[in-house]
Amino acid sequence: MQKLIALALLLFGTSIWAQGPSLEKDFSDVESKVIEWRRDIHQNPELSNREFKTAEKIAKHLKSLGIEVQTGVAKTGVVGILKGNQPGKVVALRADIDALPVTERNDLPYKSTVKTTFLGKEVGVMHACGHDTHTAILMGVAEVLSKNKDKIKGTVKFIFQPAEEGAPPGEEGGALLMVKEGVLSNPDVDAIFGLHINSQTPVGTVKYKPGGAMAAAQRFVINVKGKQTHGSQPWGGVDPILISAKIIDGLQTIISRESELTNEAAVISVGKITSGVRFNIIPESAEMIGTIRTLDYDMQKHINKRMEEMVPAIAKAYGGDATIDIKSSTAITFNDLDLTEKMAPTLIRVAGTENVSIHKAITGAEDFSYFQEKVPGFYFFLGGMTPGNTESFPHHTPDFKIDDSGLLLGVKTMTQLTLDYLNM
Repeated sequence: MQKLIALALLLFGTSIWAQGPSLEKDFSDVESKVIEWRRDIHQNPELSNREFKTAEKIAKHLKSLGIEVQTGVAKTGVVGILKGNQPGKVVALRADIDALPVTERNDLPYKSTVKTTFLGKEVGVMHACGHDTHTAILMGVAEVLSKNKDKIKGTVKFIFQPAEEGAPPGEEGGALLMVKEGVLSNPDVDAIFGLHINSQTPVGTVKYKPGGAMAAAQRFVINVKGKQTHGSQPWGGVDPILISAKIIDGLQTIISRESELTNEAAVISVGKITSGVRFNIIPESAEMIGTIRTLDYDMQKHINKRMEEMVPAIAKAYGGDATIDIKSSTAITFNDLDLTEKMAPTLIRVAGTENVSIHKAITGAEDFSYFQEKVPGFYFFLGGMTPGNTESFPHHTPDFKIDDSGLLLGVKTMTQLTLDYLNM
């Protein structure tokens, strides 16, 4: 079915606008540079809102291409503006640049050995989500497009975004701060494109989904208050750990019994519980922290409402008290339907019909969604797994690995999407 959809788009979609120019020599010339940039960034990762050297590297490269550069955007972000030789629309291309507090286990010549302090603990730092590849790819796109200003009808805005993984506690950051600071203005952006490498999708392939592609993410904190007592005499107190267990169990019924999962997927997960100091003391309080993932805002509204009703009610039923605080982290990554229909044929033309498919919605989240709330956006996935590989590791893990041979397709797709959109 997916191949039939792709073929239909290829047959009928590409007639909407002219085929893009041949840029094969420019692509060939930049491939080794992209790989070199990626490995250097991988070896020297920096956490969210601390991407100082990464930003300096990006800005230096863009300036060398004659691109107008803005630095210090949303703390450490870099924005480049390239004006074509002809007037037209404005398209933005986004890459995230931050790494994660993960200690790398891969045996690579460019392995990260960087360590830093994160939330008071010494941690390793690693590009365990592929943002190093996104950055290098967009640097390559900037180089190719800067050599072809005569083919650009309009303006290209390169957005190198910090803190996609989330700003440190007490700080603002990421796409939301960039939008707040006006990154989509001066000049006003008409559409935005982004990609994400995937370690479990074969090199040479591309996946996308019209509409809701990735979930909205919310963070919740539940505080449970009981009554402390000796562990040998539980009847003398109110156990907040037991209440926490009952709350967790109850929350899952919102998903399994109240959410119409045939409509869209939804998830409630508790990722952290803190309570107690000693084996034989039932403590006074407990704290739970977790995440909610939704792909439909009506479902999100219902889940939030039921959690706010259920948490204090369950605690009260067992003699305790509980409060819940829910805050949004990202919106739904929503691929504009009209823009997706128009741009999907470009992916097919660049990667080949057999290498492009439509994926199911993902409950992972992306703050690219905040750009899409303001302007039409198209976000897709690029294969980064060695073809035929029988072992691949998920993102955000110490063994995460990307095959560099997949980067060139990223440069080609982003470049051609830009030119095709501006020439529509």
